[in-house]
Amino acid sequence: MSVNILKPKSSANGRTNAAQLLLNYSTIVLFIAVFVIFGLSSPKLFEGNNLLNSIINITKQASFTGIIAVGMTFVLLTAGIDLSVGSNMYLSSVVAGLLMRHQGFDVIPALLVALLVGTLFGAFNAFCIVRLKIVPFMVTLGTLVVGRGIGTALTESKQIDFPRQMLDFGLISPLGIPMPIIAFGIVVALAYLILTRTPLGRQVYAVGNDVEVAKKAGINSDRVTATVYIVSGFCAALAGFILIAQIGRLDRSFAEGKEFDAIAAAVLGGTSLFGGVGNVLGTVIGALLIQMVQYMLQFNNVNLYIQPMVRGGIIFIAVFFDSLREANLVKLKRRFIRPVES
Repeated sequence: MSVNILKPKSSANGRTNAAQLLLNYSTIVLFIAVFVIFGLSSPKLFEGNNLLNSIINITKQASFTGIIAVGMTFVLLTAGIDLSVGSNMYLSSVVAGLLMRHQGFDVIPALLVALLVGTLFGAFNAFCIVRLKIVPFMVTLGTLVVGRGIGTALTESKQIDFPRQMLDFGLISPLGIPMPIIAFGIVVALAYLILTRTPLGRQVYAVGNDVEVAKKAGINSDRVTATVYIVSGFCAALAGFILIAQIGRLDRSFAEGKEFDAIAAAVLGGTSLFGGVGNVLGTVIGALLIQMVQYMLQFNNVNLYIQPMVRGGIIFIAVFFDSLREANLVKLKRRFIRPVES
């Protein structure tokens, strides 16, 4: 008799665990589903070198989005948001381009200046959020507009054509690996080590989980918050420089809307908008998924007007799964703190 009672419970637990597992790995499931659907609609994708070339192209094109998304992951883990990364990419690249065109700067010095501008951009966001106590959404929304305005004033809305050496830099392939992929890999590796192997990483998660508890534990939450916005600024500048190295020119619309791709990639990868949950490896998958969808839409000659709708649908799915994960975490916490029944 007791066995009959236990079986339904076991079955229910099994279904619950399966649903939980599917929810936790929803990005991987979605990634595989999208790949198979587009692959079946275009069988040539799976033929010989086409598959390898597609993987390389998708990873290369996703590199700059992935780098921004890694920086965004740091911010989201603290329950913050950075809407200014697109403008940061634009402004830092404008400064680098003007120095290369008019001051004769080489690629590496221009890269260092771009990284400095991006880092200062992130530091300004951090100052307004930490010292002036302004809501991150409003701060970064403001710097999104101001940053692009400064860049437009510097260029007078004119296009900047970068020297040939910039494109040569973008074509570098040590050991046959394109430079953007190498830069992406280095950023991901460093971010992974910081978040999983350093005190700063543990503090970032602590602040995101509960900032008041983190303060009581002796964590300087202001310093942690400032750090993640500086990291985001640095990553945005690096991503902008890498993108410019691939296209060789910059205009007024450069990097517009990239903040939404970065947020979508991070959230698709399992990083919660509510803070405290996520990792950079998931962000990598999210970035690759977004780029894969765009690549395969183009590969299958899908109408250009429909493509933004598909990408918007992906962002909606990302937020939907994030809401489900957050609701599930709340249930688990309630279950954990529930007193034991006598």
